[in-house]
Order: sequence, then C-alpha cells, then structure tokens
Amino acid sequence: MLASVETNQRTDREFRFEKSDFDYLADLVRRNTGIVLADHKQDMVYSRLVRRLRELGLSTFKSYCELLEKPGGSAELGKLINAITTNLTRFFREGHHFEHLAQTTRAHLAKTRGRSRFRIWSAGCSSGEEPYSIAMTMGEHCEALRYHDFRILASDLDTDMVARGSAGRYMLKDADGLSKGQVTRWTTPVRGTGEIQMKPALREMIVFKQLNLLGPWPMRGKFNVIFCRNVMIYFDGPTKARLLERYHDALVPGGWLYIGHSETILEQRHLFEPMGKTIYRKAGPC
Repeated sequence: MLASVETNQRTDREFRFEKSDFDYLADLVRRNTGIVLADHKQDMVYSRLVRRLRELGLSTFKSYCELLEKPGGSAELGKLINAITTNLTRFFREGHHFEHLAQTTRAHLAKTRGRSRFRIWSAGCSSGEEPYSIAMTMGEHCEALRYHDFRILASDLDTDMVARGSAGRYMLKDADGLSKGQVTRWTTPVRGTGEIQMKPALREMIVFKQLNLLGPWPMRGKFNVIFCRNVMIYFDGPTKARLLERYHDALVPGGWLYIGHSETILEQRHLFEPMGKTIYRKAGPC
C-alpha cells in the first residue's frame, strides 16, 4: 500500500509531478548544495517550483527536469536553488547570541594593543537581517572597533537574497526585532513605500557575497566569529562534519561559532567546546 501511495500521481495539482521527478531534483540539489530533501519534502518542492514552470511555459515537471539537463540548464539550476532554499530570518533572532557577541568582543578589544584585524562571518545570511543585527550590535556596544580593521562578511547560496541584503531595504512592519531607538538610529524611512533603508554607516560594515558553503572559499584571512544558524539542519551527517572542520580551520584560536537553536554539534566536541546555549568556542590553544 505504501509503495502505491508514493508512486501514484496526485490529481489535485496543476502540473504533473512524479516521484521520479522529485528524486531527480532532490539528487541535483544535494549534489550542488549538500541540502538533503527527504521524501516528505515533495509538497514543498512542488510549491516552490510551480512558479518556474509557469514562467517557462512548461506543463510537467518531467519537462522541467529535461530542461535542467540541456546545455543551457546551468542558468536554470541557479533559479532552482534560489527557489528551494529556505529563507526564514528576522532581526536579532536568538538574542542571546548578540549579547554574548558584544561581551566577548569588548573583552577582546580590552586586551588588544594597537590596530588589529577583526572579522565576523554570517554564513547563510539569507536576506540580511542577521548581518545587520551583528553590525548594530557592534555599533552600539563595541564602538572601539571603528579604530580597527573590522568587516562583516555576509554570504548566502541564494543570489536573490544576497541582492536583497546588499540593498538593505526592508518593510517597516517586518522589523519587529528592532527597537524604536534602533529604527531611528540605523535606518531611514523610504517615503511612500512603508520601507526602511539601512543607513550607510551600517551598510559600510558589511560585504555581501554569493557563496556555496560546499564549494571553494576565496577568503584568505581567518575569522574571529562565525554565525552559521539554521543552515546545517539541511545537511546530512558527513556534509555537516566536513563543514564544521572547515569552520574550525577558518577561525582564529579561541574563535566563536554560533549555531541555530535546533542544531547540535556533539559529534565534533574535539573541534568546538560548548560555552552556552548554541554557543561554541574553537577548541585548542588560544
């Protein structure tokens, strides 16, 4: 009975979507991004891709899969990945991370003599709320960073999200994580739109880049802090382990890693020491 349910085509869908189509798309996404789409994600994949089929004038997912196999399919692959990637975020999500970041950065700066390099990476930045929250935290609590070589790298697989983050424009109604004082200090209203624009002083702290975490990393220097929150939940065990090894290598001695509330890295205790709720420090000599 279970096999027949999996293979039968639902009749209430606009486009024909076979299990074989899902398997092909899931394998393509896994090979290119490391994201694992289990069978229960079929409805999600369908809902995320129906717009692409309409725009392309296709009538079945089989035709869409065939398009991806053609020589020019690489351009559509990027749009497929953008559609599948989950982008759920808000300002100051998991606020204890930003409190810890402010405390540890102040302590680091108090021990620093002269101008130094300080880098934070928001890996999987989505539409930019996370790196802007980091920048506000640094601007409000670690003003001494202005005298140092300080930058925030914000990267995401989804090119649309990178573009949105770089633009720094958000609906005011979606900025519920910001206080009135932060809205006044760090943003400018965009007249007649209901939007706010992040001010240049904030945007200048951040560099937005498209990056596949499973591909080459062009960054040369190491990071003091890495935020990778609610990203690893989409990876299988071996992919997650390799990513954590690379994060360990990318951090300075004693560097910090923040992960999502539903994530754990218990298998990598030799790489990172737990220092609080979803807060880890690079293991080894500092």
